[in-house]
Amino acid sequence: MKDKRILYVSSEVVPYLPETELSSTAFNVARFAHSKGVQTRIFMPRFGVINERRHQLHEVIRLSGMNLIINDMDMPLIIKVASIPKERMQVYFIDNDEYFKRKAMYTDEDDQLFNDNDERMIFFAKGVVETVKKLNWAPDIIHVHGWMASLLPLYLREYYKEEPLFAESKIVTSLYNNEFDGALNNELVNKVKFDKIVEKKTTVLKDPNHINILKSAIENSDAIIKGSASYAEELEDFIKNSKVKVLEFQDEELLNEAHLNFYKQEVLELENV
Repeated sequence: MKDKRILYVSSEVVPYLPETELSSTAFNVARFAHSKGVQTRIFMPRFGVINERRHQLHEVIRLSGMNLIINDMDMPLIIKVASIPKERMQVYFIDNDEYFKRKAMYTDEDDQLFNDNDERMIFFAKGVVETVKKLNWAPDIIHVHGWMASLLPLYLREYYKEEPLFAESKIVTSLYNNEFDGALNNELVNKVKFDKIVEKKTTVLKDPNHINILKSAIENSDAIIKGSASYAEELEDFIKNSKVKVLEFQDEELLNEAHLNFYKQEVLELENV
């Protein structure tokens, strides 16, 4: 695995956000791979709850300044970067004042999902890809963590399918049982269709609840990793019926080594279709 390139894309990463199963796993597997000589990049949203001064975030002017089209609207892309102390690992933050300045991650003060979470997901997916293109950094593996990041496999497979930088990239999605109540904006499917993504790829998003969003990620990934010990039966059945490689849930002490072995023995051996 030495000198292989892995792009980690996560909704949450410690130490920038509170410690959860998702944020800790995303950080620990990236750190372990990095310690074994893997070239890593980590991307996450720049949520307004992140303390920029404490974590020494700074804007990267050469990467910022692009506008992304989200449902026929021009939305400015701002890229910030920080280094994880003692690890010599860089974390890139996808930012936009309209989507990420608010002092909350997914829900308002009444614990209701933000109405524009759908657009935030699309912006995050496009922002990651466009930034990696500017870096001209072709990853061998793209590892996705968390539902906020889970439109990335679909966009890589469809919207960016002609992009040569990702022609050889394998997509791995880790699934977590961090469910949200209800569903995202019902217009999500139309906003994805606006990007000329074919009907059969968007059907599952017509009811944009947590399970269906994860189903979309599974359908467009080469492999999945069970990041939680259990899931809803509907999702378990979908995983069983999928044709992707699966790494079962791992105990914490085995987690990092298991990920690296899975990358090497299963993911990188997959044939490109």
